[in-house]
Amino acid sequence: QVQLVEFGGGSVQSGGSLRLSCRASGYTLRNSLMGWFRQAPGKERETVARINLDGTATYADSVKGRFTISQDNAKNTLYLQMNSLKPEDTAIYYCAADRQEWWPSPRNWGQGTQVTVSS
Repeated sequence: QVQLVEFGGGSVQSGGSLRLSCRASGYTLRNSLMGWFRQAPGKERETVARINLDGTATYADSVKGRFTISQDNAKNTLYLQMNSLKPEDTAIYYCAADRQEWWPSPRNWGQGTQVTVSS
């Protein structure tokens, strides 16, 4: 059974940094796509970042240059380094994983972690 567990959310002031982690169990990151989504109150869920099979990363325009996604296959863990945080980054952040053919609607999700950025 696939389990994705996120860590690292919290509250930070504008301009601060946080690093999110997502540990996968019962699942291997190899040959799968993993990524981060977020959902703010009253808004639709959006893709924040994704690691592609060739190792490159895709980012939402709103986070380019500020967020960095990375993956440690040995630890089966996905990371999201978030710098220069803005109040509009406030949301619940979710990691997700699945084979490429299931994206952009992966089937496996973590429980989410809250990120709150105050001005």
